Amino acid sequence: MPAARFVDTNVLLYAVSTDPRDSTKVPIAQAILCEPDLALSAQVLQEFYAQATRASRLGALTHAQARTLVVSFLRYPVQDLTTPIVLAASETAERFRIGYWDAAILEAARVMGCREVLSEDLSHGQDYGGVIVTNPFAA
Repeated sequence: MPAARFVDTNVLLYAVSTDPRDSTKVPIAQAILCEPDLALSAQVLQEFYAQATRASRLGALTHAQARTLVVSFLRYPVQDLTTPIVLAASETAERFRIGYWDAAILEAARVMGCREVLSEDLSHGQDYGGVIVTNPFAA
């Protein structure tokens, strides 16, 4: 069964956050990651690793901890970055006037057959050409 929902980096980061400001988002993110119908991309994994180990991050993970988590996230289907995704993302970024990296998330989701992206970085409820963004942390 193909994954129905694509998970953006912020969900992974909230799932491991120790920042008190994220206390309401942590259990939501952790519950999402227990669900079976999720997908990620290589971009999401690299963003997670870079942000989780950032020295200025409260509760920053060690490189070993972040690497272990990245390996654990491989339990989900992962879309590699491809030239067609890069080209499609550049078109999506222009069409919807969004940043390239957000467009690359949408295009990776589209390639994987996901109709929904879980993210707080794009407009909640927005349909980006057949891929709808849901902010799981919206009140």
